[in-house]
Amino acid sequence: MKIKLIAIGNSKGVRIPSAILKQCNVGEQVELDVEDDRIILKSIKNKPRAGWNESFKLMHENKDDILLIDQALDMEFKD
Repeated sequence: MKIKLIAIGNSKGVRIPSAILKQCNVGEQVELDVEDDRIILKSIKNKPRAGWNESFKLMHENKDDILLIDQALDMEFKD
């Protein structure tokens, strides 16, 4: 499919037909990559916890994963 580029300020853009957006399950944002002179748009799958593992590993490496409340306090309230 050939489509024209449209001027958007100093940039250029394309209009993507709604049928293609629906087919590719595209929401408000896409991921843009450039590979071998090709522009690739990928739909972003909403993964609420994406990246958490990496963040937790960094926290542990930086010793930033200490408990905020001492566990001894929990022991005082047990029956």
